[in-house]
Amino acid sequence: MAEKEKWLLHSPLMLFICVGFLLFGVVVSEIPLGSKLSVAENNLWVSSNGDFALGFYNPPDQPNQFSVGVRFNSKLIPASKQTVVWGAGADVRASNNSYFQLTQNGELVLFDSSQGGMLWTSKTSQLSIASAQLRDDGNLVLLTEKRQVVWQSFDTPSDTLLPGQQLSPQGMLRGATRNSISSYYSLYMDVSGQLELRWESSIIFWRSGSTSGSNLSAVLTSNGSLQLVDQNLKPLWSVFGQDHNDSVKFRFLRLDVDGNLRMYSWTNVESWRTVWQAVENQCNVFATCDQRGICMFNASGIRVCNCPWYATHSKSKCLVPSRLDCKSASTMVKYENMLLYGIYPVNDSISQMSLEKCKTMCSNDPSCTAITYANNGSAQCRIMSTQYVSGYSDPSLNSVSFAKTCTDPTAADPNFGVNSKPSAFTESNGLCIPCLIGAAVGTLAVFIVVQFGIAFWIYKRSMSCRGMVSLACTGPSSKCLIMLSFSEIKDLTGNFNNQIGPKMFKGVLPNKQLVAIKEMEATIEARKFRAAVSRIGSIHHKSLVKLVGYCCEFNHRYLVYEYAKLGSLEKYVEDSMLCKRLKWGKRMEICLRVGRAVSYLHTGCREFLSHGNLKCENIVLDENFEAKVNEFGLRMLLQGEASSHRSPAEKDVEDFGKMVLMLITGFREVRDVCDWAYKEWMGGNAGEVVDKRLGDAVEYDEVERALRIAFWCLQKDGRARPSMAEVVKVLEGTLSVDPPPPPFACRTPPLEEEGSMESGSET
Repeated sequence: MAEKEKWLLHSPLMLFICVGFLLFGVVVSEIPLGSKLSVAENNLWVSSNGDFALGFYNPPDQPNQFSVGVRFNSKLIPASKQTVVWGAGADVRASNNSYFQLTQNGELVLFDSSQGGMLWTSKTSQLSIASAQLRDDGNLVLLTEKRQVVWQSFDTPSDTLLPGQQLSPQGMLRGATRNSISSYYSLYMDVSGQLELRWESSIIFWRSGSTSGSNLSAVLTSNGSLQLVDQNLKPLWSVFGQDHNDSVKFRFLRLDVDGNLRMYSWTNVESWRTVWQAVENQCNVFATCDQRGICMFNASGIRVCNCPWYATHSKSKCLVPSRLDCKSASTMVKYENMLLYGIYPVNDSISQMSLEKCKTMCSNDPSCTAITYANNGSAQCRIMSTQYVSGYSDPSLNSVSFAKTCTDPTAADPNFGVNSKPSAFTESNGLCIPCLIGAAVGTLAVFIVVQFGIAFWIYKRSMSCRGMVSLACTGPSSKCLIMLSFSEIKDLTGNFNNQIGPKMFKGVLPNKQLVAIKEMEATIEARKFRAAVSRIGSIHHKSLVKLVGYCCEFNHRYLVYEYAKLGSLEKYVEDSMLCKRLKWGKRMEICLRVGRAVSYLHTGCREFLSHGNLKCENIVLDENFEAKVNEFGLRMLLQGEASSHRSPAEKDVEDFGKMVLMLITGFREVRDVCDWAYKEWMGGNAGEVVDKRLGDAVEYDEVERALRIAFWCLQKDGRARPSMAEVVKVLEGTLSVDPPPPPFACRTPPLEEEGSMESGSET
């Protein structure tokens, strides 16, 4: 198939279209009546811009079976990545002796000569069709002589929406067929204007936000957002991709075979990138593992499907080991932190009762195969009566499940032991039974020793490889994150013997690099933790402390940072000896470096990120006595971006103003000196505000500039505060600043101030 796609890209037809496009600017890709595509000829109908093509393709899981549809055709996208975005008849498959034609009576038909019949038709023979056209947006349309569109592929989507394509009320996307089995997943637009992800038609496992409008449609925009719009195309609900408003040429929205709805963008590294997905935790997609077991995340954070009923499982189906023909008793095997549900059929019985009563009901019911009991205060008992069970297992789940298992003994020879003599030798062949037993025991002992030796060798090799990975990921130019187990965290920290701060420990990586390891709250949900770590770890700036790695194992959450040798800025401000190194020029340099780092978090990253708890304790100094901002973005892990009535950006600006005032005055409690500093400055005595330990080695024009911007940052009305980009320009001296008015945010009552500080990370 790859050779066919390569031939298509270099075919005379493609060459003609491309040359025509270059010479004449616009080529009208008209498809006259009678035009035909066939598997044998492997020809295409191509849009005028060359970005899309209609033709036969071979589904990867079905050799010798073909479908016809629209796919990406741009030269920017390699043949292997030219995704199909529409299929005629969706799951219809044809043989290699098939053709697709626009007939003389204006009907699109898919005909299979081997089967001797028509597999799909557009049913447009009575609509006076004059021609067809594959448009530059990927829409296949049928036109009358007056150029009116009377049929279009955008109205009959398969599993994909392209930018500008609408999903109308009661419209539906259906997941692609997998292994010749039609998908149970669909995206449905209900009459009330909500998008729903469904399994079959009865299970809804995701909904879009509710709206107050009617006759809504779903549309994917060219700038990377999925919207619900009214008849005037006014958006009433929206979600945005990570690259929203970025310059991206190709996008699409697809209901994938695993049941999740995702938005994709074409990147410069020649791959499709997921920029949004409806269900963040894939294990929350109903029956995502189908008959292959229970969904869970392994130690590497990768979703896997495991069969918990068996120690080893090589079959394609994972069935609950419960049988109606149990000859003896059955037992209820317990599985902690697991949620189960029946899938074939979906007829679970759900009621409220105690756990013991729930177990008893299942034990006494021969048809019951498994139960799940919710330990979240709802007392919900779910009883299943099918062996086809799926579900989700995670330490954060407040559910316990039980699977009924037969206790029948293993089948044995009914004549074994009858009329046998208790002799050390058998009369039939004279073998020595004790000798055989001794040989067997000796062989077993040798086998166990060999196995232990192999296991030890594998362990040593894995530790060596792990050390090599750590070395590879901790170089000065490396941007990858190390994922560590809890035992490795203990090893790095010497069993947490070197504590350098509250919940902060010093450690050493295998390549001798020093790191600071911060313990986070164990209650943070694993999926949320990994997502936040992935985002924080992707941010790199010379004035931001680099996140080196993390640990997310069971109830352990740790962040591994590069180590700052000289510690926090706070101790240099407070200590009378250490503060001698904080000359006036160094203090202003620290303000500027920190300002640039926070400005980068606000506007330099792909997405806005707030620090959330900016203060001198979270400013560290490296071996070159240069400041770096630490623990940025931890607000995401604790409370999300909007954790108070003030916007995160405004709080960062306020915290920066406090830090600047602290560096100028040398006082830790800024609340106590704010009014005093302002009155001295207004009275023309700015020099009186400066830390007396600096002596006369102060640039007073810089003092004036720094005080003004600090007072503006501390304005009580958040709308009056400058942006961090403006703060940086003032500190650089490239932007003038007016005298600030009172009042200040540092006048807020102590209770309110303490509440705002608690919203940040624990230091």
